[in-house]
Amino acid sequence: MTLRASAAAAVLAATAFLGLAPQAAAAPVPQPQAATAENRAAAARAATAPDTLATLSRFFAREGRVSLGAAQPRIEGEAIPVHHLSPDFVAGRADASVARLEFLASQAVSSDGQRAALWTARTETGWQVVNIATGDDEFRYARLGAAKLPGGTVFREPQIDAWYVAGGDRVLPLDEDAVRAVGGGGTTLGAYRVRVAAAYGDKLPGSPYAERGAAGGFAEAEADADAVPAAAAGVEVPWAAGAGVLALGALGAAAVRRLRRAGARA
Repeated sequence: MTLRASAAAAVLAATAFLGLAPQAAAAPVPQPQAATAENRAAAARAATAPDTLATLSRFFAREGRVSLGAAQPRIEGEAIPVHHLSPDFVAGRADASVARLEFLASQAVSSDGQRAALWTARTETGWQVVNIATGDDEFRYARLGAAKLPGGTVFREPQIDAWYVAGGDRVLPLDEDAVRAVGGGGTTLGAYRVRVAAAYGDKLPGSPYAERGAAGGFAEAEADADAVPAAAAGVEVPWAAGAGVLALGALGAAAVRRLRRAGARA
């Protein structure tokens, strides 16, 4: 199973790169309003910019699997929309969709086959890469969801790193974390709302939990004790925001490594 670093770490790093004070860490990464053709094109330009590719070379070379000069990163395919569980849905607001568009993702591949997801969003200074995460979860689950429920919305529940596809009145699991949460056959939209409201309803923005500065009150679960943090892998962690954050210089991005448990899939 694959885990990401905490949302708090990702947001703190992203806001630091965007020139905001660390106290602004509760602010979310800006969401694109829609995955329009124009926005996809803008995301693609950000992903293929020379500075981005140079940073990707450093990212892929960070553990010595490939040399900096030999990484030769490239972007494969088009940028895709990535949805996460919506706080409005958790709060039970009328007509709220189960998921909201968080960012557009572009798939980066190195010469030795390493893969990473570039998260792009519209910031105050235009479209930028705001995170780099190892692996291809965004793209793999998009394919799985389209096959399992054509026309459905694939989304991630980041608090437990679970992926689902929702359509009509059904929420179906796409990975083992989601199966543990809703069962192999999935659940109804109403039952899923009851579950997430019970799990996160007291942690939404505006709650006492949020006021303590815990990632806007909508934080991810901490990584397991047997996860391998970036620092242990020889990656410099320049902030006290938690494991898995990697400084990427002038690009203005935070790299969030997906932390793998012992025995994780290859």
